[in-house]
Amino acid sequence: MTTVLRLFAWLLAAAVTFATLGPARFRPHFYLGQDGEHALAFVLVGLAFGLAYSRHRLLTSAISVVMIGVIEILQIWAPGRHARFEDFAVDALAALVGITAAAGLEW
Repeated sequence: MTTVLRLFAWLLAAAVTFATLGPARFRPHFYLGQDGEHALAFVLVGLAFGLAYSRHRLLTSAISVVMIGVIEILQIWAPGRHARFEDFAVDALAALVGITAAAGLEW
């Protein structure tokens, strides 16, 4: 089960990375606004990684925040994209909420 969760978490992370750095026409839209879509995506990523790596949640949290920052910085070089601190803050906070929710589910 853990292997399936880990595979799902990494596939979800890859999909979110593609949606973040790829062309806007391939990005799914849920009509939640930009911050709402970011929050939904990263809560799901945080939840998936929180469940997949339950023994290493603090390390998972730290790596998540750093990688979200890297993805945000990479948007500087992605055509039609922009790097903003607000997006980083929403994404990182949402991922941490997802990881916290995973801890709560297992508690």
